[in-house]
Amino acid sequence: MGIDDRKHTAPGAAPQEPELGGAAPAAAATASASETAPAGHEAGGAAPAAATASASAGPARRRGRFGGPPGGPAAMGGAKAKDFKASMLKLLGYISAFRVSITVVAIFSILSTIFSIVGPKLLGKVTTKLFEGMIAYFSGLDLLTDFRYIGRYILLLTVLYIASAGFAYVQGFVMSGVSMKIIYSLRKEISEKINRLPLSYFDKQTHGEVLSRVTNDIDTLGQTLSQSLTQIITSVILVFGVIAMMLSISWLMTLMTLVVVPLSSIFIMLVVRQSQKHFRRQQEYLGHINGHVEETYTGHNIVQVFNREEESIRTFEGFNDELYKSAWKSQFLSGMMMPIMNFVGNLSYVAVCILGGYLAVKRSIEVGDIQAFIQYTRTFMQPLSQLANISNILQSTGAAAERVFEFLEEPEESADGDDPVDRSNIKGGIVFDHVRFGYTEDKIIIKDFSSAVSAGSKIAIVGPTGAGKTTIVKLLMRFYELDSGAIYIDGHNIAGLSRMDLRSLFGMVLQDTWLYNASIMDNIRYGNFGKSDGDVMRAARAARCDEFIRQMPGGYGMIINEDANNISQGQKQLLTIARTFLADPPVLILDEATSSVDTRTEALVQQAMAELLHGRTSFVIAHRLSTIRDADAILVMKDGDIIEQGAHKELLERGGFYAELYMSQFADEGI
Repeated sequence: MGIDDRKHTAPGAAPQEPELGGAAPAAAATASASETAPAGHEAGGAAPAAATASASAGPARRRGRFGGPPGGPAAMGGAKAKDFKASMLKLLGYISAFRVSITVVAIFSILSTIFSIVGPKLLGKVTTKLFEGMIAYFSGLDLLTDFRYIGRYILLLTVLYIASAGFAYVQGFVMSGVSMKIIYSLRKEISEKINRLPLSYFDKQTHGEVLSRVTNDIDTLGQTLSQSLTQIITSVILVFGVIAMMLSISWLMTLMTLVVVPLSSIFIMLVVRQSQKHFRRQQEYLGHINGHVEETYTGHNIVQVFNREEESIRTFEGFNDELYKSAWKSQFLSGMMMPIMNFVGNLSYVAVCILGGYLAVKRSIEVGDIQAFIQYTRTFMQPLSQLANISNILQSTGAAAERVFEFLEEPEESADGDDPVDRSNIKGGIVFDHVRFGYTEDKIIIKDFSSAVSAGSKIAIVGPTGAGKTTIVKLLMRFYELDSGAIYIDGHNIAGLSRMDLRSLFGMVLQDTWLYNASIMDNIRYGNFGKSDGDVMRAARAARCDEFIRQMPGGYGMIINEDANNISQGQKQLLTIARTFLADPPVLILDEATSSVDTRTEALVQQAMAELLHGRTSFVIAHRLSTIRDADAILVMKDGDIIEQGAHKELLERGGFYAELYMSQFADEGI
């Protein structure tokens, strides 16, 4: 018969099992070695496109209920900042990989700063020389102003300022390259991370929440690295350089100027402490809004059908109000920094002018030195103001960095095995050995599932919603890991195979289809891009879709739009069936594969499927029991256990649970 029921526990209450299919891509894609499409996802969920791509080694992943919530704060994880300092240190770790470039930037910053800060002192000498000449003139002394001396200094100042600008240009050019490489690296890591995350992560996150981390948060980091990092380096160097130049003029006035630094620092710390929490909340609700808008947009028809427009608007307004409140508070508080710094700076100017005038009267310093020192004071306050303004950006950067690194540090799928498998030698014999699994530890779906499936058998799995039918398939393809027990394919423990090798053995045709924005030819070829056009056309003919494809504008070259709504649902189903024909896998998984086609087409497809199923092991998840009468064996599941098994007629004769299901569907038909 192809099935040997080894052991099962007594039926008991279990939570409902989420059904395969829905919003996720690859709903009908063949799980081939080159395929990166995700598994199906519960309707209304939000699994992104790469949720089930083959994963590399990673730590044990966190379990989660399959089937994410439709939206809302609880559904969208949000940005929960944990450690601002740790996140910035991690970001500095990425920057440290470009030590040579950063060193070049630092050197050129030093040179640019030195050349710019020397200017005021030289200009002070020119001012002193002009002042002496004017005093001599009005005093009636026969003393001419040395314009040759002044000309030399002006020429020297011109050279210094040009050199400073040149060094600043090189510094900016190098730093822009570094920042873009770091952002490229982060985007690449996130893209690869998506492919290594378990399906359970995407059960708890919406598309918009994930996209917010990939786009908004990464863009925030990019702006900081490309603009603010060079300002930080320049400002720090400028502060120390200006202090050195001020000390060369007057230590007393320098001390007077430095008194304002602790005062301004106290104000800045108070503002930062208050504004940081609002920046974190701003990033969090920006992700919430993105998730809600994306979900509402993609499900707009459903929203209208169920008259949920007002509810959707209220939800959006709730998120938007929170974003508004946090945004204006953070911007208002951070915007106070510049006025505070200007106020403190003006106090410094007043003090310098009074003390400088006193020292000039006592002839302790020259007039030109006062003019130079006032310039240095203004220059000294400028980098402090820049640092205060940058702290505003750094707060937003810290919140964004926390969200990005939180995503990168999410637990990954368990490590791939390294047991080699030759697909050509796989016959399709499958053994379930005391399989136990639950999406959460306290809610076990599959309690003790043990069965042996002979190679080439057609096995139907039936049962009520939540019985564990689809979960068995997901475990078979390692979309989730077992809590205990094992599954074997031709003697190979699937835990010892790489996910890529394992999924290349399966072809899946699900009730819900997935096509992407490309030609019909490429959609059928998805996951098997090495196949020729002739192979694709033969698969299409076998799936009975060649005729309607040729009637389309452009035929096989017709582009399916982004929403795949320029072809009918039945045509989508036929294309995904053709995709499976092309893959030619040793094991097939069918979940109501013909549910979306008309009666005449279904009859044709059933003939083609019979040919495809010949000699292959197949699992058919059936809701319409008329489609599985010819199955070699039927597994009847309830509450995660096999309660009945056998052929169609055998199960009807028993008059058990299967007979009740069958009679409920075909009460008016002859048996």
